[in-house]
Amino acid sequence: MNLNKVQLIGRLTRDPELRTTPSGQTVTRVGIATNRTWNDKAGQKQEKTEFHNIVIWGRLAEIAGQYLTKGQEAYFEGRLETNSFTGKDGVERKTTEIIAENMQMGQRAQGSSGPRPAPATMGAAAAASRPASQQQAPIAEEIPTINLDEETDEVRIEDVPF
Repeated sequence: MNLNKVQLIGRLTRDPELRTTPSGQTVTRVGIATNRTWNDKAGQKQEKTEFHNIVIWGRLAEIAGQYLTKGQEAYFEGRLETNSFTGKDGVERKTTEIIAENMQMGQRAQGSSGPRPAPATMGAAAAASRPASQQQAPIAEEIPTINLDEETDEVRIEDVPF
């Protein structure tokens, strides 16, 4: 039996890069950072950050390109894929990426809200030129959670978050 499965929860390190291949397929690339903390032998808290490259295809890529933003939490599930290429300097290199098959958007970074503008209107100059009355105020999003300790035998329809 073989299994190639990855699950990551982290924060986006950059805005998604959305493009279309010559054959018409939509692809989005994002980077996320995941943190790990532990106490060393001396009892000192240590932290290590890992950076991951995620590739998303199809309709999921369109959604990611439209709604994800730098600093936002996100969950990705997929598989590892390693590719080889020759760099401009002639050296053979390898890169490992996560090919996302499932995604869930988490809480946005502070100071951002709503879907991202279309790439043609994106940019600091466009945002800065808007009057203050048209700029959106940050919205604190709350992700619904289920607490199993408070679980009862009865499920009420008004308790279902979707």
